Amino acid sequence: MNFQDFADGFLPMTSIISVRKMSDGSYGDIRIVTGNRMYRDLIEHPPYENAPTLINNQFVPNSPYEKYVPKNLSFEDLCYQAAILKKPVHTYVHMPNPDLWFNVFLMPIDYEDGDICYCTYTTKLSEVTELDLLSTQSLQTSSDVIRTCIKLHGTDDFEQTMKDIIKDIRLICDAEVCSLMLMDFSAGTCRMLATNIREGSKLKRATQFKNFYDIASSWIETIGESECLIIKNEQDMKYIEKVNNPWFLTLDEAGVDSVVMFPLRYNREVLGYIWATNFATENAMRIKETLGLTTFFVSSEIASYKLLKKLEHISYSDLLTGVKNRNAMNNRITAITTGEELLTEPYGVVFVDLNGLKQVNDEQGHQAGDLLLKKAALLLQEIFVDEDIYRAGGDEFLIITAGCDRKEFDRKIDLLRQRASDPDNICFSIGVNYGDHGCDVRDAMGVADDKMYKDKQEFYKLHPERVYR
Repeated sequence: MNFQDFADGFLPMTSIISVRKMSDGSYGDIRIVTGNRMYRDLIEHPPYENAPTLINNQFVPNSPYEKYVPKNLSFEDLCYQAAILKKPVHTYVHMPNPDLWFNVFLMPIDYEDGDICYCTYTTKLSEVTELDLLSTQSLQTSSDVIRTCIKLHGTDDFEQTMKDIIKDIRLICDAEVCSLMLMDFSAGTCRMLATNIREGSKLKRATQFKNFYDIASSWIETIGESECLIIKNEQDMKYIEKVNNPWFLTLDEAGVDSVVMFPLRYNREVLGYIWATNFATENAMRIKETLGLTTFFVSSEIASYKLLKKLEHISYSDLLTGVKNRNAMNNRITAITTGEELLTEPYGVVFVDLNGLKQVNDEQGHQAGDLLLKKAALLLQEIFVDEDIYRAGGDEFLIITAGCDRKEFDRKIDLLRQRASDPDNICFSIGVNYGDHGCDVRDAMGVADDKMYKDKQEFYKLHPERVYR
């Protein structure tokens, strides 16, 4: 068969793909037999930056597809469906780097050469605004994606909405577990934002593995520039065993047979991942379409959510010391006094004032004074772990402890006095008030402030050289 003439008969960008059919019904090597002029031009003259890292620019007919693009299990599945199973296939493919969408059609060719099967692969570059879900996707897929968009744009509780969406995705995938995890590569942490588990599931959870952040970090390289990763059979698992053995071992230990995973990308940054384990592999194509489009919208919302959280953190944080600022303190006190927040009882209030800061600023400069403030804040964080610490003023800090019993509260105060009593370094004047129940927080703050002021007067009587203010 003259595949070149056949490919040249297509106006859109088209290639001819060959797939080797194995005796057990699986597939072997996949090759790009040839392509029309438009396809070859894309290979040899890619219209986007950083293409040399993705594509070998010299097209050679009948080459393994990995010669031109990174290995991609999702692409392989599309070719398998069309060439070996003889199914017409249509889907959208998202190339995240650069950010491109392709409208993709695969058609089986009624020709086989021994164990070699063939299909066409036709692509059209599309803008996001050109993705016509209602006319090109199944009604079910369109309904699923639209429902997600409505939930995303109509919510006042972002995290609960994400939990609802993850539940929807698990049901769509008929999966045992579905999860959404956020990554913070700069901090070296990951956080499970939402998980939904089928009743009776015995799968070992991802977060039960001690080295899970390291495993999650390795997914970037495993998925590469692909839009997703689909592991749906033993053949795919063998590939993961080869390219990412530590992850394979956790999948095997957890009892995972299949995984569909999408990175959540925004502006070429990986924000996290959505994945479903032990899903209905017979519906892999529809699941890929639905999740591919859904994650596009979810990624945008998560990027906005993370930006808002970052802005919120900045607006409520003291940039010098890292503890909460006076604005955060005032809002917290207002919430407590108006009944918007019920403060867990018993609670304690601690006012501390950093002695001698003015002298350090005057004699050693403000950089030395700033360093002293940072050290003081760090000491407070070490003693009052998981408690709310506020920088109330230039050299004053407020700590509110909630649900801390009297014995533990007194232990912390004693430790604070021991570690913050060096007149030549960190030295606090301290005032405290502790109430087992029923104490108004503003009254408690007033009592603690008075005690702190008296403690400060005593300090400067003993150390007049530290310049009382």
